[in-house]
Amino acid sequence: MPNDFLSFFLSWMSSPRQVGAIAPSGAALADLITREISAATGPILELGPGTGAFTYKLLKRGVRPQDLTLIEYGSDFMKLLQMRFPGARVLWMDAAQLATHRLYDGAPVGAVVSGLPLLNMSTRKAVSILGGAFSYLRPGGAFYQFTYGMSCPVPRPVLDRLGLRAKLVDRALLNVPPAAVYRLTRRPQLKIVAGSVAPGSSTRVAAEVDC
Repeated sequence: MPNDFLSFFLSWMSSPRQVGAIAPSGAALADLITREISAATGPILELGPGTGAFTYKLLKRGVRPQDLTLIEYGSDFMKLLQMRFPGARVLWMDAAQLATHRLYDGAPVGAVVSGLPLLNMSTRKAVSILGGAFSYLRPGGAFYQFTYGMSCPVPRPVLDRLGLRAKLVDRALLNVPPAAVYRLTRRPQLKIVAGSVAPGSSTRVAAEVDC
């Protein structure tokens, strides 16, 4: 896709905080962030697909086009996505508004794949994006986020606030620049058996954060 670099660079020049990268993600990162996804995962919600590097890989993993919902804020990228993936649902919207829309009936989504630059966003916006995305995720579903940073792109206070845990999937060292992918999931609910906790004592489930 020879024009993808130019499209990304121009979008980054006009809005660097929203795009977050000057070039589309490489094959190594696309392989990594979609590694745990297959046709059996069911509906997929992709945030910030850009030129569709992850989307192409999801289709190669067996995900059906009709199971893809692509959320893109960049108008130029949206037109490109509609042309390249006519079988997918492409929505022009800010991912921070996910909770205000009813994209699905219930919570059927098996995985969320995010190409959004969460590190460039305010805590409030990151919370809105994650909270909205997890409202569509079924039990056991996962949110996959990549980062060019050395640690988890979601701060511990945000994980605690939303009841999430983060685990490093792996690093794509061959990507330019090198990147890492994290899997975010809901923390298991603590079940307390009557009489097992002494009066006045407290229990706490620690977040699993591999940062």
